[in-house]
Order: sequence, then C-alpha cells, then structure tokens
Amino acid sequence: MGRTKQARILEVVEEVVDTQELFDIAAVEADERKPHSVVKVGYKVKYKERAMAAGLKGKAAKRSNGDWLAVQMRELVLTKKEKLDLDKLEALCEANELPGIGERWPNRNKGWEGRLRMTACLVLRKIVADNQALRVPGEADRIPPHEFVVKNETR
Repeated sequence: MGRTKQARILEVVEEVVDTQELFDIAAVEADERKPHSVVKVGYKVKYKERAMAAGLKGKAAKRSNGDWLAVQMRELVLTKKEKLDLDKLEALCEANELPGIGERWPNRNKGWEGRLRMTACLVLRKIVADNQALRVPGEADRIPPHEFVVKNETR
C-alpha cells in the first residue's frame, strides 16, 4: 500500500524543520568563532550543547544559558524570527523594577541587542529570585521554580 498524501507532506515538513535546525546549528557554530564577542567560546559551546540535549530548537535557544528566566525572556521579548523586540524588553524590565535600560546601557555597537538582552537578564535574575515572581505586563505573574530562586536570590 502506498503512503497517503498527508504522510508524504508530514515527511517533507519534518525534513524542512530538520534542515532549518541544521542551519541554526551552523549559524551558532559560525558565531562561536567570531572574534571580539563578549561571550567566551567555551560558554557558547556549553549553551549550544545544553539546548541540543534538551531538544530546544532555534538559534536563540543555543545562545543563552537555558535556565528558567532565559526561556521566559526568549518567549516574551523575541519576535518569531528571534529578533529583540526592544519595547517588550523595556516593558518587562520596568514591570520588574528595572527602569530605563536604554539609558542605563546605551551601547549600540554591533551586537547590542544580544548584549542588552543578556545584561537585562543577568540583572533581572536577582530581582525575580528575590521577588519570587516575574512580572509580565498584561499577564499574571510567572512564578519561578524553587531551584531558580535558591540559586539566584540575593544572599
């Protein structure tokens, strides 16, 4: 018996998704070799390996430490094409007692979007852990896992 049209379509879709994932991995590996990055190569390799082991797809997943807050921020402040939505990042930061990130970190040299998101995430990590909540504009607070709080709270 031949395969159904739907089965063939699903195979093609899976192949396209797998091909996109290969392109994403190649892009991250090329990024690992870029000079003048603020993120050391060893961390980039760890981030990529951790994302792949967790089955996370896309470049953004392979460019962060992958903890609870990084996943939340990826969902909340990146577009579908994994580009930074600055308005959403600023609103998220303000809702969590971190106002004026544009003035606080004004560097707009190449790669500024990633640095701004990374820096905001690092500062938010303590705020969210101490408050035991990520305040999201227009939504209910998101409650971090206990392990995240214990690891990141101010001591």
